[in-house]
Amino acid sequence: MKHASALRQLGTTQQKLLRKLLAAPQGASVEQLCLALGVTHNAVRQHLSALIAAGYVERGTASPTGGRPQARYLLLPAGRELFPRNYGLIAGGLLEHLYASAGKPGVQALLASVGTELGKAAASRVEGADDAEIATRLAEQLDALGYEAATVKREGETQVEAYNCVFHALARTHPDVCRFDLAFMEAATGRPIQHMECLLRGGQACRFRIGKPRMD
Repeated sequence: MKHASALRQLGTTQQKLLRKLLAAPQGASVEQLCLALGVTHNAVRQHLSALIAAGYVERGTASPTGGRPQARYLLLPAGRELFPRNYGLIAGGLLEHLYASAGKPGVQALLASVGTELGKAAASRVEGADDAEIATRLAEQLDALGYEAATVKREGETQVEAYNCVFHALARTHPDVCRFDLAFMEAATGRPIQHMECLLRGGQACRFRIGKPRMD
């Protein structure tokens, strides 16, 4: 597995390109990448060639556009691993110890408690936002933790998607860690959070719906 510094060793444009592909599970065309990065077609093709040679990106099948088919470029597993997922081995060992000493309910309660405490610390940067802005502020807080989060329009409302679950490898064997995410977001926003889509369950991202404020 690549260390987090491997991503930073790439140029700024290549980092942005990889992030764009991370947020586009169906791939992106050269034209889409040009618009997203603000660079020329030739520059995008040069960066793609370098990333393909490194094994981070692949050229997928062309998609019909009504005109000339456009090839789509996809992020490979090696490219996804460039994004930081720190302390997985240590966290896994700690969880195993906690399961043995406190049992499943104890682990679930601890994860929720930690998420709540960290969410409360983020609440000052989210509070005061209206319905239209709260998702954006929450995505910013998740992004700061490494989730590569963004807002999306779904079902007539603004929701939050995370493309880089920081617990991805750990959650495969310990899905209880998702309780941290939910507790963090609920404490940060003061609202109920619904997990609509999950990477672990075959989703293209972890997507969250923000509910209405709780009535005290």
